[in-house]
Amino acid sequence: MVVIRLARGGAKKRPFYRIVAADSRSRRDGRFIERIGTYNPFAAESEKGLSIATDRLAYWQGVGAKLSPAVERLVRENSKQAA
Repeated sequence: MVVIRLARGGAKKRPFYRIVAADSRSRRDGRFIERIGTYNPFAAESEKGLSIATDRLAYWQGVGAKLSPAVERLVRENSKQAA
């Protein structure tokens, strides 16, 4: 099954996440199918903390990919801010 989840990067105590479509059996930071976006929890006010390719997100959801709870929360919060 394909799941859309966060893959951690960045330095110690300075996380940076990629939002990826990956096989649910692969490791968190391991192999992935496609990178959909990024999330920087420590982004400055002038920077964008969340960047998602909504067309690719819609595609993966259309073919049956599930969102992880963290990604689901980020997408929900992002849609509230856009509205």
